Amino acid sequence: MTKAPQLREMSKEQLHFTLTEAQKELFRLRFQAATEKLDAPSNLRKLRREIARIYTIQCEREKADSQKTLVQTKS
Repeated sequence: MTKAPQLREMSKEQLHFTLTEAQKELFRLRFQAATEKLDAPSNLRKLRREIARIYTIQCEREKADSQKTLVQTKS
């Protein structure tokens, strides 16, 4: 599981790759949970939170970029 400061240091492409890998892992864990072969149910929660962190950082970056373009157009 990756912490927020580590995620913020990643480039846009690395962040996207991490997101897709986390989503694939979440799918696998959900499948294991459905078949009752999941060893640690807490991993589902941790992975969902990591995905949420990634989405949050992507949203922050989009807002920062839109603010930059807004300021540049006003100048």
